[in-house]
Amino acid sequence: MDDHRPGTDMRFTRETFPECHHMCLIFDSDEQLQQIVTQFMAAGLRGGEIVRYAVDRTTPEQVRAWILETGVELPENAPLNISQAENTYCPQGRFDPHETISGMTPRYEKARQAGYPGMRSCGEMSWALRDIPGSDRFLEYEALINTVTSDFPFTGMCLYDARLFSGNTLFKVLQVHPYMIAQGQVVRNPFYLRPEEFLKGGPAQAEP
Repeated sequence: MDDHRPGTDMRFTRETFPECHHMCLIFDSDEQLQQIVTQFMAAGLRGGEIVRYAVDRTTPEQVRAWILETGVELPENAPLNISQAENTYCPQGRFDPHETISGMTPRYEKARQAGYPGMRSCGEMSWALRDIPGSDRFLEYEALINTVTSDFPFTGMCLYDARLFSGNTLFKVLQVHPYMIAQGQVVRNPFYLRPEEFLKGGPAQAEP
């Protein structure tokens, strides 16, 4: 991911960060989740960006209500896509990291051609705990996202509920995200490993 570009407004922090990046939010309360992702999404919608949210333990209705509480209007043609995480990540009833990632760059190009200035996405990762075929490869997927390059500004925020994932898995989650959200601020992640290093033992090395 390219760190030498104009900054993106995260809204929940005064700092700006590179337009193309991949971050994680490890949260331990529903209030913390709502506070961070609502401001993140609202800033994107105010800026005319496409905003995507994959729900798992929350509902589309809850997410829409969060956004409306910020004063952002959501007409029928608003560039907001809220989907079920299982359908988003496992459209064929299984999870394949390479198939999922292969669709990213074409999606960005389509958004660019439609005239959007950027895209930001949130995904509740608790779907990976449901024993869906291939779901044990979600960390491989997280590492490979960092190999995606594009001239189109995009920001991904992966959401991990610390009440559901083990400490060992959460440490690996940190290793595959260049940025993390700590105490409401986006920071460079000191635990981050480049994809080739994280995956050097093969895909099995990335299993939670």
